[in-house]
Amino acid sequence: MTILDVAAEAQVSIASVSAALNDRPGVSTETRARILAVADRLGWVPSLRGRSLSGKRAYAVGLVLERATTVLESDPFFAAFIAGVESVLERRGYALVLQMAGTHKAATERYRRMALDHRVDGVFLTDMAATDPRVPLLRDLGLPAVAVNSDPGCELPSVRQDHLPGLRSLVEQVVALGHSDVAHLAGRRGLIHTRQRLAVWRSVLVDAGLRPGPVVYGDFSTESGSRAAPRLLAGPTPPSAVVCASDLMAVGLVSGAGALGLDVPSDLSVTGFDGIEIGGFLRPSLTTVATAPRRLGAAAAETLLRLLDGDRVEDVEIEATTPVLRGSLVAPRPTRSVPPRNV
Repeated sequence: MTILDVAAEAQVSIASVSAALNDRPGVSTETRARILAVADRLGWVPSLRGRSLSGKRAYAVGLVLERATTVLESDPFFAAFIAGVESVLERRGYALVLQMAGTHKAATERYRRMALDHRVDGVFLTDMAATDPRVPLLRDLGLPAVAVNSDPGCELPSVRQDHLPGLRSLVEQVVALGHSDVAHLAGRRGLIHTRQRLAVWRSVLVDAGLRPGPVVYGDFSTESGSRAAPRLLAGPTPPSAVVCASDLMAVGLVSGAGALGLDVPSDLSVTGFDGIEIGGFLRPSLTTVATAPRRLGAAAAETLLRLLDGDRVEDVEIEATTPVLRGSLVAPRPTRSVPPRNV
């Protein structure tokens, strides 16, 4: 069904139909109402291609996730983030162009192609690095962008959820329970939130007069959590607690600890970050930090569309994270050692 059909049925010109359907002046209130009623009865829907040609916009925005596809399919955080984005885009008739990239270099190149091919009107930047090459690239290309969880002072409009209060409170609870040897399973090197979470973990331990335990870096997958277990736990005196930078890595670490003969939580306390729903169904249920990815995605989409409309935008802060204390965190045993592995 096209606007030609609507014009014929409503007995008006194509120009009048275009003005009415795009909410532009040029038709009377009565004619506009008649055209809209006819369009609704005929089942007319706007053509994205037609809107793009007439408005010099793609009516699409882009997001490149620097993640392996195997991580994305099991990561509820980004599913919720994308759901938040779509909840806003749908109301405005925009499409989301989603791509995956295995490396930071590949992700940067995909953003370049999006801009040069005029496939999108703007983009979201997630997993911000301390020195992120995408920022100057998009500035030079003139492609509007909104950064997600960037550092304050980022030249791009940013949407943030302060994840540090929840993590600080959680690590303080770990210490208050009597854990004095606390390790950290960090995210990918170079990312802003990896650096921030590492700094909070370390500062809480130092402030308590404790020496920070070992640090191992992962990639937010369950596999990297499982691989980290021998490196963190196989020594003669393993830590009594591990603070993980994501729930998926925490789940993998629990599995890896079990393979080493350690029981969670009696032998080892484990905490995560993100507050994914499945963490509450584990046994023991996962102590974590609750985030709001859906709200973050919706706020990012609102900000980007306002930017595309030419409005003045400012950074947006949503509510800070909060700890969720569950069964995977308990007081340590007075003396601990690694039990012998079954052969």
